[in-house]
Amino acid sequence: MFSLTRNVIKVASAAAVVVLTAVSTPVSANEMIQSLGPVAAHEPILMTVGDKHVIAFFVPGEGKCNVQTVIWSAEGDGAKSARIQVNLNPGQTASIDGSATESLTLQCGDNAETLGYRAVCLALGFAL
Repeated sequence: MFSLTRNVIKVASAAAVVVLTAVSTPVSANEMIQSLGPVAAHEPILMTVGDKHVIAFFVPGEGKCNVQTVIWSAEGDGAKSARIQVNLNPGQTASIDGSATESLTLQCGDNAETLGYRAVCLALGFAL
């Protein structure tokens, strides 16, 4: 009786993993998985802003967030990418426009321990 219960639990666990994997996997290769901040050093923020994909992370140094960002077209038309590097003091921000209506603002956290973000819809004037 116990072996039957254990087998049912194993099968149910395996099914749950398969379902969760299928639900969290993007439908196509053009869809980017979103990983939102705030993040610790060396951890990425992955998001789409307007018609651009953005990957951003930071390395702490001298009390600042040394932010590394790569931006490329979400349209998948083979457009070029751009790399941006900026050093931010704690509390300081840097903005990236993804389109005419959407912007991404990255903010260095207290003591350069985290990197946060705020996505803004410029046309509507509010943060997302």
